[in-house]
Amino acid sequence: MRLGAIDIGSNAVRLIVKEISGKPGKLQVSKVAHTRVPIRLGEDVFGTGAIGKDKEERLGHALEGFSALIKAMNVKAFRACATSAMREASNGAEVADRLTAATGIQLELIGGKTEADLIFSNFEVSLFDREKDYLYIDVGGGSTELTLIRQGTRVEGRSFKVGSVRLLKGKVDERVWDDMSDWCSRLVRDHGLKDAMAIGAGGNINRLFKLAGCLGGDTLPLGRLASLVEVLDRCSYDERLSRFQLKPDRADVVVPAGRIYLRTMKMVGTQGILVPKVGLADGIILGLYADLQRD
Repeated sequence: MRLGAIDIGSNAVRLIVKEISGKPGKLQVSKVAHTRVPIRLGEDVFGTGAIGKDKEERLGHALEGFSALIKAMNVKAFRACATSAMREASNGAEVADRLTAATGIQLELIGGKTEADLIFSNFEVSLFDREKDYLYIDVGGGSTELTLIRQGTRVEGRSFKVGSVRLLKGKVDERVWDDMSDWCSRLVRDHGLKDAMAIGAGGNINRLFKLAGCLGGDTLPLGRLASLVEVLDRCSYDERLSRFQLKPDRADVVVPAGRIYLRTMKMVGTQGILVPKVGLADGIILGLYADLQRD
């Protein structure tokens, strides 16, 4: 069965299409296509509080293109979800309504909890040790979703207004960091976390994982991640493009994102991070498949 997901984030908009079959616990999943458009809605929203006309038009063009691709690839079902930037924009609901009418793609503004739940669903197809504790960390452009996983089950999670674009623009309230630190401290205390491992989701940690020379299944140690982020921080934007071959819309946010991962990992005392290269869009597709199987 071919299913699709559109992830409208603060930094980029993505369309992922996958072929999926089987039953829970024995799913067979393969990626058919992945298209990414760097629109960066967060630039408008975290600066002015609203989505501007230019960003709205560009998003509309991207959705029109995605609609054509979905039809061309014979996708059975898809879901389009907008996260931090659009849900926080003063005109987010209006923009979503206009674009839904113009493109025929129903846009959903999902909350932080729903986003975290969808991201967590990826655990079902990840080959992790079910006996260990994990902190699932997904750093987006506008928010960071944290989820504690114990024995393969989601224990609890929170969404925080800390993201790579938001941090780059100096729009992260220090009180949010305090709130995140308090939440993580309580997590460690109440659940007796010891030697918890982090699981990273998001484009930036995928890129950092690769730059660190890690392969699928490897653990990226905290120290190596910290060293890499410092090296990138000392480089100019142009050096990141040429020396590390980063894309223009990745080169400026990769360091803020790396710092968020590092700071969060230190809050819970984890010494390494696994990077399975899955995120919100992958979770959306798994959720769609589960719904269709129940029908």
